[in-house]
Amino acid sequence: MSAPSIVNRRASFDYFLVSRLTAGIVLYGTEIKSIREGKASLKDAFCRFENGELWVNQMRIAPYKFGSYANHDELRKRKLLLNRQELRRLERQVGDSGKTIIPLRIFFNEKGLAKMEIALAQGKHNYDKRQSLREKDIDRDTARYIKR
Repeated sequence: MSAPSIVNRRASFDYFLVSRLTAGIVLYGTEIKSIREGKASLKDAFCRFENGELWVNQMRIAPYKFGSYANHDELRKRKLLLNRQELRRLERQVGDSGKTIIPLRIFFNEKGLAKMEIALAQGKHNYDKRQSLREKDIDRDTARYIKR
């Protein structure tokens, strides 16, 4: 059985995704086990620079049920691993008005390591969200029509 991919479904609805990157995550053992069980959420998560390092905040990983005293804190900050050039470029771009870094999904690569796909994003206004919903409805209707 393969490990599930944890996805932030609201990301493309709330933001225009400018560019995407894959980063490693520094995790404890009980966090890895919880993610493999699919017990994580990126709903309110966001990324922030601190001292030249990129951290993901408000990512919820449920405590591991067999973790005992060694269990992790559910909402702790977790460090993202990128090379220096990528960090500098992202930090420069985040300085632009209205841009932020959001986590899109957590997955396991072919070596079994946990990775996070992040995106440089620009916030959408309400009228942009209405347009996205309109396009989604049109696509759904055309798919139904073609199926008949």
